[in-house]
Amino acid sequence: MVKLTLNVVMAERNISSQELAAAIDITPANLSILKTGKAKAIRFSTLEKICRVLDCQPGDILKYVPETDDTVNH
Repeated sequence: MVKLTLNVVMAERNISSQELAAAIDITPANLSILKTGKAKAIRFSTLEKICRVLDCQPGDILKYVPETDDTVNH
């Protein structure tokens, strides 16, 4: 599965959720869904905006975590 580590990069850049949401033009609620890992997908346009504002690469906020038998069944 792919996990977002957006909160880590935001903390490193010292940017609040409200600031990032405004800068990339999404609602704070949608940003929260991304940060908590509840999102099932992310648009490339949103990913591009996040990377531009945070001055990072997609790999800085996206991590691949191999699924185990426990995560597949739940």
